[in-house]
Amino acid sequence: MNLTPEFVADVMERQGAITAKQAFEIKKESKLNPVRQRRGTGRSFEQRALAYQLIEGLRLRSRANGGGVIGEHDIAKALASEANLPHMRIDSLTLSADLIESKMSRPFARRHRMIPLDLEDGKLRVACANPFDIEGLDHFRRIAGRDLQIVVASEPEVLKAITEFYGLRHAVKRAEKDLSSGIDLGNLEQLVRMKSESEIESSDQHVVNAVEFMLQHAYDSRASDIHVEPKREQSLIRFRIDGVLHDIQTLPRVVHRALVSRVKTMSRLDIAEKRRPQDGRMKTSRGGREIELRVSTLPVAFGEKVVMRIFDPEVLMQDLEGLGFYADELTKFQDFIHRPHGIILVTGPTGSGKTTTLYSALKTIASSEQNITTIEEPIEMVYDEFNQTSVQTKVGITFASALRHILRQDPDIIMIGEIRDPETARYAIQAAMTGHLVLSTLHTNDAAASISRLADLEVEKFMTASTLIGVMAQRLVRKICTHCKTETYLQADEAQILRLTIPQGKRIKVYEGAGCPECRGTGYLGRSGIFEMLPVDDAIKPLIIEQADSQLIKREAVKNGMRTLRQSALKKLAEGVTTFEEVVRVTAL
Repeated sequence: MNLTPEFVADVMERQGAITAKQAFEIKKESKLNPVRQRRGTGRSFEQRALAYQLIEGLRLRSRANGGGVIGEHDIAKALASEANLPHMRIDSLTLSADLIESKMSRPFARRHRMIPLDLEDGKLRVACANPFDIEGLDHFRRIAGRDLQIVVASEPEVLKAITEFYGLRHAVKRAEKDLSSGIDLGNLEQLVRMKSESEIESSDQHVVNAVEFMLQHAYDSRASDIHVEPKREQSLIRFRIDGVLHDIQTLPRVVHRALVSRVKTMSRLDIAEKRRPQDGRMKTSRGGREIELRVSTLPVAFGEKVVMRIFDPEVLMQDLEGLGFYADELTKFQDFIHRPHGIILVTGPTGSGKTTTLYSALKTIASSEQNITTIEEPIEMVYDEFNQTSVQTKVGITFASALRHILRQDPDIIMIGEIRDPETARYAIQAAMTGHLVLSTLHTNDAAASISRLADLEVEKFMTASTLIGVMAQRLVRKICTHCKTETYLQADEAQILRLTIPQGKRIKVYEGAGCPECRGTGYLGRSGIFEMLPVDDAIKPLIIEQADSQLIKREAVKNGMRTLRQSALKKLAEGVTTFEEVVRVTAL
């Protein structure tokens, strides 16, 4: 029995997931858009999750999940109920490479939409998309030579797990075999674009395949960074997802060297140079958009470590509303960036989202009437509407020297990657005083400390007071996964850590993530910004001129309505956006 849209519609109607009218709509749509089965080389041409694509595309409302739009897991749950089998989600990171390779071939897995998961109580647990494929299940039972415990997963999820396993992991194993036999790595071609999954699978270049599957897996996982780390006996691939590193895959040492060479070739680095650090970049295409990666290599104890930072334009350049601002914070920041001249500073440690904020701000104010020029180290992402230049200290191009020349280029808005020395600070102030809007970053712990930092950079206090529009400190907190969000209560010791007073007999309700396949068991999915907005207004300017310390400036700003980073995080905690652990991890009193 195939999973045709008509069959699935009947199952979902019987299981109460959809109405008879909705089932009729699915069947009608299927007849209007028939899918012809093509044949070649004796085997049917397998379409990918056709029933799922058609039903999800109709965006029907479910009767079973509170009226939400029907998704792939609603379909899978209905099929599981019909077959009287459990439904489950697949975490591809937990798949056993040895088990799968010893039990099932890739063609069989794709044809029958199933994949082995693990051995449990002597039974082989198998996830399948079609529990009514009796022939396929019986065939596999004979091949495996043991009883099967069948669970039902959605067809797109099964296909994704098959692709991830037989992609990156299988390519690594094949590459190890070939490299151990003396394969020539000198023929690795220059990557021009990301290939589709079918193209990758038809290639015989296993190192190329491994790298491209690694990149695709990183994009699918919403990773911001890829780490390839050589260890004593093997190498480790790790992805940074929502600010936290996750182990993904281990590599044999021989494959590590080949993979690093491939990445260096793609990013136009010197593959023969292994003794010194190198920096490069590459661009790939995915889903009709370009994604840039910044590549850094570093010699470590057991070889070359590679880190690739992913710059997805959909992440790096967002609407300001999507960064996590509260309404009053957004209004203040919009006021900052729409001033005709002056300096705006964004502060925070590495990885706190400063670059995303600056790019998103520039995108907001960019127009054909404005000449926007940036100085970066390096250029994070190339964007057509900006004139971008990169710091190159080897040839004498520093932030200060580049800024000096940019001021002769008739700019309206200037973005400086970082003000880190007195000369750059001096030119930035000069630019602001001569009618330019300047955006830049500083590395300070909070907004008020930036004013003291400018004094350390030899900026005169009256010039700071007259040119500084405002300072925004920011951090990123992980958001609770909405799919497994549960209620809990703040414990007495936790409230004490946060310096909160709980009235006698009262409890403070908060939330946490229980962990589910959507968030890979972490309880978190995505991140949100928390902000500290310090406008340099008439109450702050006299304090700057008087050289008041940062704590006094901060107290005055709070008195005038500024929300500190801790207060902003506590507000997110109370609203159920983040957890107690994240508030403590990211902010300090």
